[in-house]
Amino acid sequence: MGCAGVVLWLYRIMMENVFITAVETACVLGLRTEDCLDALRERRGGLALSSCVSGAGFASLPVGAFPSRELVKGRRYGAASNAAVKVAAAAMHRAGWTPEQIRETWLYGASSRGNAGEILGMNAWRRPLRKFSASNTMHCEIPAAVSIELGIHGPWQMISNGCSSGLDALGMAWMAVASGVAPRALVVAVDLPLIDALLQDFQDTGLLSTNGVNDPFSLQTSGFFPAEAAVAVTLERDASGRPKLCRLEHYSANSDAYDTLMIPDDGGGIESCVRTALHSGAPDKVVAICPHATGTLNHARVEPPALLRALDGRHVSFLPLKPQTGHTLGASGLLDVALLAASMAEHWLPATLPGLTPPACGLPLIESPLHLSAGDRVVKLASGMGGHNAAVSLRVV
Repeated sequence: MGCAGVVLWLYRIMMENVFITAVETACVLGLRTEDCLDALRERRGGLALSSCVSGAGFASLPVGAFPSRELVKGRRYGAASNAAVKVAAAAMHRAGWTPEQIRETWLYGASSRGNAGEILGMNAWRRPLRKFSASNTMHCEIPAAVSIELGIHGPWQMISNGCSSGLDALGMAWMAVASGVAPRALVVAVDLPLIDALLQDFQDTGLLSTNGVNDPFSLQTSGFFPAEAAVAVTLERDASGRPKLCRLEHYSANSDAYDTLMIPDDGGGIESCVRTALHSGAPDKVVAICPHATGTLNHARVEPPALLRALDGRHVSFLPLKPQTGHTLGASGLLDVALLAASMAEHWLPATLPGLTPPACGLPLIESPLHLSAGDRVVKLASGMGGHNAAVSLRVV
């Protein structure tokens, strides 16, 4: 083997030995990962009318609100920052990191709307001190708060790529850990979109559901159901002696360069992004794709055919999770990964919510829990406004 071959071999070995070692999830299904998994096992969704949405125009809109407001409350930071600190602390505790390991960790934050409530003058529980005026308007308060409160001295980054934010943050963390630059990484994603002003923006743009049909591949779907989420994931290379939920083996991303809102009729970059993820390992071991599947008519029409082309005739099932969790914007990709990783650690994948319509392209939905074996792979896709696509590949260990 020549020198170039040795370098390529070493590169592949490093990339293949990055593991998700712990997750913590909070969403409408529950404030702990165990609660969320129970809901997935029971094929139970959580969308409902909520007092979090006070505007008369949204009184009939089912949303995904946290079961309790305690997660977002705190006197020093904004609501999204408070939630990030709490799920991050829980994930690192699950991973068993020591104070020294936490100190050296690299941190990646993700959010589409950041602390929008504070920007709009909401969430009165925050101390009304003028010293917080600037941080009220900054997305970057989210990772800053996690760093300060949990003693993380490694560098932190803030990713805001719309609905692909969490998946992109995970991918960048994966590259840093796999290359050996970062000793380990913590990825945190939060979005709290149940704010009347934000919902009005989504409604004006034609993105919110107008008929209550929670079925993202149905021809009757009319838009998405907004929801809250906070999620944290720990990444480690080799992870000797650590719990290993699954292997994170690939990240790819591209952009459509087409429109600020719509995906082009040919699916834009979805096909090539997913195809790259599929071929990053053993394509025949891919058992499921977790699509973006927002429920907008544009997604329902163009996403499945693009995924079908990427599969090149392979039999793979679809597992859309948004019908159960709602659309949690920039947290959605990382939330799906965390739920997938937690179930893959137990060698199963959840079934979809009952009664969903399979995509018109003919790909089947997972209608009963799917048993997994070592080496089985799952690909997760996310797309953000402006046509940015991201995909990761997860493998059962």
